[in-house]
Amino acid sequence: MDQVFTILGNVIYFVLFLIALWGAFCVVMVWSRVRQKQFANEDQQTLFLEAIEDPLSKGDFAAASELCEGDRRATCQLSQLAIENRKIGFGKVKQLVADRFQRDVLQDLEYRLSWVYTVIKTAPMVGLLGTVMGMMAAFSKLADKNATVEVPALAQDIQFALITTALGLAIAIPLVLCTAYINVAIRKMEDLVSYGLNQFLEIFKESNIRYPNK
Repeated sequence: MDQVFTILGNVIYFVLFLIALWGAFCVVMVWSRVRQKQFANEDQQTLFLEAIEDPLSKGDFAAASELCEGDRRATCQLSQLAIENRKIGFGKVKQLVADRFQRDVLQDLEYRLSWVYTVIKTAPMVGLLGTVMGMMAAFSKLADKNATVEVPALAQDIQFALITTALGLAIAIPLVLCTAYINVAIRKMEDLVSYGLNQFLEIFKESNIRYPNK
């Protein structure tokens, strides 16, 4: 029986290690995605808007699209999407841009964050499972009338129970703080991109009215 608990204990440690690794990976991926989708600050975004305003004011939609080509930031990608679909009308373009921002950027981030929330919930539960197993191992020794209970062995089982609980919490608590910070960053990114898109759409609307056939 002791051998079974030992094997299960090692499995618990391994599972907690994998959970911690996956949680850290998901946090890094979400954070890098947020950074990838926004300008570093409002000044840089303003510079982009000023750069794209020049060709748009002249009706040079091809040049404006080239400025966005290959740029993975949300404002640039959505600006290019608007330019490429300009012939469907400004109202539909505005709705298309809003829908794409919601689906491809915000929902994508929420999907990635959902994995972090899963880790936050799972790690303490796995730790609690280890606690239960450790206490079961300890009580199984006490329940055996024919065996001499050794204090070090009993203490080792109780120690395992406490360690797994601590590990589960040690994994979950930093991830809670990380997700709180990331959520703030997402809200800031959403505000910055929304402001940039509104500025772009004003410029785009005027150019589309001036040059409807280009």
